[in-house]
Amino acid sequence: MADQGLVRASACAIVGKLEAGDLTPLDLLDVLESRIAEVDCKVNALPTLCFERARTHAKALMKKPAGERGLLAGLPIPIKDLFNVEGVRNTQGSPIFKDTISSYSDIVVEHLEENGGMVYAKSNTPEFGAGANTFNEVFGATRNPWDTSRSAAGSSGGAAVALATGMAWLAHGTDMGGSLRNPASFCGIVGMRPSIGRVAHTPSAMIDRNLTVHGPMARNVEDLALLLDAMSGEHPPDPLSLPRLPKSFLSAVRSPQMPKRVAYSRDLGITPVDPEVAAITRKAALRFAEAGVVVEEAHPDLHEAHECFHVLRAFDFAVTKAELLREKRDLLKPEVIWNIEEGLKLSVEQIARAEAQRVTMTARVIEFFKSYDLLLTPATIVAPFPIEHRYVAECAGKKFDNYVEWLGIVYAITLACCPALSLPCGFTAKGLPVGLQMVARPRGEARLLAGAKVLEDILGLRGTTPIDPRPPK
Repeated sequence: MADQGLVRASACAIVGKLEAGDLTPLDLLDVLESRIAEVDCKVNALPTLCFERARTHAKALMKKPAGERGLLAGLPIPIKDLFNVEGVRNTQGSPIFKDTISSYSDIVVEHLEENGGMVYAKSNTPEFGAGANTFNEVFGATRNPWDTSRSAAGSSGGAAVALATGMAWLAHGTDMGGSLRNPASFCGIVGMRPSIGRVAHTPSAMIDRNLTVHGPMARNVEDLALLLDAMSGEHPPDPLSLPRLPKSFLSAVRSPQMPKRVAYSRDLGITPVDPEVAAITRKAALRFAEAGVVVEEAHPDLHEAHECFHVLRAFDFAVTKAELLREKRDLLKPEVIWNIEEGLKLSVEQIARAEAQRVTMTARVIEFFKSYDLLLTPATIVAPFPIEHRYVAECAGKKFDNYVEWLGIVYAITLACCPALSLPCGFTAKGLPVGLQMVARPRGEARLLAGAKVLEDILGLRGTTPIDPRPPK
């Protein structure tokens, strides 16, 4: 009988048991299969399962000496349903690809499996990852376990919900305009967007396509660092990938360097924010002072972020999806069509202007980090919203022009090339999670993780997940 108590253990503790021989990867797969059967029907986070494949990999891994099984040592992990896992369905959340079986694995999957990860499921995502609410025409909507009438955000919504409900110890995600950070905030877990190149990926459409990065998701900062270590490292087919650092991210978390001076901004000067969310995140940021950290209210100038992101995101969709628009328009959701068409209308002058804006904003942010170790903001500008709303149309009296503008507080950080994570920092009066976005200078993941661990210890919210899905109140 699978020990269901294991779903509450940390990933680091599970890896320790694997390395000591107290557990096998097969034991863990049994635990997860039982847990998924019990709770996924209530949240729809992991619509595609591949336990037979995972058990085959587990048996092969178990033939190796314990010291040669990689950093994850046989820990199971789900992959977002936008990426290829050999022999497994890859729908991308689209009716166009609903029956597609991958003939190969993407680099990020290969790398995780080389490091001892066992892929047992694909996590739900909006169509092509477009939109910060996880629903699609293939599998339907993923529900927030804190209140199943609410959105889990997106696009890594299935991954976040799997973590929050004990159907995963670690999870893979990606982030363009907050796709890791938003669902982490909505689901009360930790999600990190690393620096460009930190995690190797399979190039598609453009070698330097870098608005989107792959990153780790976990239930606490230590586990997040473990997964980032397992995901990091250069890979020749990805020319922009960075070498693994001499010091592990996990060691940076376990002997953290205390930040001296951090900045908090409720809105980065560019977006409305729900007053309750602003109050919760500000209160959490100010608690850094309990560790002797200077906390000041400040932010870099990012006033070009909306125009810049709109153009570069649209360009990305045009480059990667124009053929689908021509051939399968009737099978695409309206938001994807809009994104592609916006991209196809762009002039060279508009693209050049946006690229120049990004360079300027990044330079300002790097200058900002000469004065501050970290920048703190709300990770999302609202608490989890009703699941039937496709996106946030307005906030604090401000109506948005399109379905992504409400994400400005996270996509501004994407444009500035910074690593950022969402850390659980409190709950609304209705008991819904709120995340604090924590940002460091480019390639500053070790400093970011160390600072997040310090604040996580102060806030005392580690261990609030996993939970059983909760019906609407």
